[in-house]
Amino acid sequence: MQSQNEQPVEANPDQDDQTVEIDLSSITSLDLTSFQLPDLDSVELPPNLIDLDLTTNRLSKLDSRIANLINLRKLSFRQNLFNDAAIEPISSWESLTGLEELILRDNKLTKIPDVGIFKKLLVFDVSFNEITSLQGLSKASSTIKELYVSKNEVTKMEEIDHLHELQILELGSNRLRVMENLQNFTKLQELWLGRNRIKVINLCGLSCIKKISLQSNRLTSMIGLEECNALEEIYLSHNGIAKTEGLSKLVNLRVLDVSSNKLTSVDDIQNLTRLEDLWLNDNRIESLEDIAEGVSGSREKLTTIYLENNPCAQSPYYNATLKQIFPNIQQIDSEYANGNISSPLLSEVVSLHMLLGKTGLWK
Repeated sequence: MQSQNEQPVEANPDQDDQTVEIDLSSITSLDLTSFQLPDLDSVELPPNLIDLDLTTNRLSKLDSRIANLINLRKLSFRQNLFNDAAIEPISSWESLTGLEELILRDNKLTKIPDVGIFKKLLVFDVSFNEITSLQGLSKASSTIKELYVSKNEVTKMEEIDHLHELQILELGSNRLRVMENLQNFTKLQELWLGRNRIKVINLCGLSCIKKISLQSNRLTSMIGLEECNALEEIYLSHNGIAKTEGLSKLVNLRVLDVSSNKLTSVDDIQNLTRLEDLWLNDNRIESLEDIAEGVSGSREKLTTIYLENNPCAQSPYYNATLKQIFPNIQQIDSEYANGNISSPLLSEVVSLHMLLGKTGLWK
């Protein structure tokens, strides 16, 4: 109820007509992700944009106004409908001299566009297209630090040897058969080559890489990694590797994934004291005692181990045995390992099981 002393609020007849004016010159970032725009005709582009994100639209033609955004540093056309002809004008956008990040991921490109005009480019992404060759990359600036060309149809690692500043190279899900032309990448930190047709590991003498993925290739050996002392993470699942070897010098290794191979034992990692994650599932490993001996250097450090779908995973007291071997384990296979062995009697049984296993009396 309204008080007698309270004056009624009168409606302002001009209130609905009032609009808030926005100073477009003050806007430096514009995100139009998932607007499903067929073009940018209805969009006013602020002149001082630094970051323009046009991810997940239906754009098939470049808007010439973008070429005049002289302050632009990041430009994303991810998940649109650009083909080679539609993206070609970008090679003459001379005003965008400061562009550092260009994302053309998930379009309809069949070749690498000419981006040589962008002399300060740091990140270039043409993943998820239909590109058959890296030809054209020789024109790209040597300043590039991150190059993403995954999920294409590339058959050869070429025209990349001038990219001396490269830190991340992603060429997964292509048709590569040979690792080559890597020798100049002395600053490379991450190399992603999963889902190719590679048979032999060849790092071309590099020793700086920290992360490498060669999952789902045609490897039968791990030889080729032994001199890369900086390695912290190795992903080699879904190959035909029968033996863990060449790892004893990789003292910085934290993650090792050799699941879905043909391993019957674990060798050459006894000296590794920093190993935290070990993926051995879907192999042919028979004995938990071999695991205890093979991973002895990381006994206190290991927090995650996957051994499911190995013969040893059928052993009595499987979980309890692993908890005793690795006192700080947090995850065994897909289940979290909560707490330690609660029963002293069970602990004694596990110890007896391990002892008998070593003597061959309990298998």
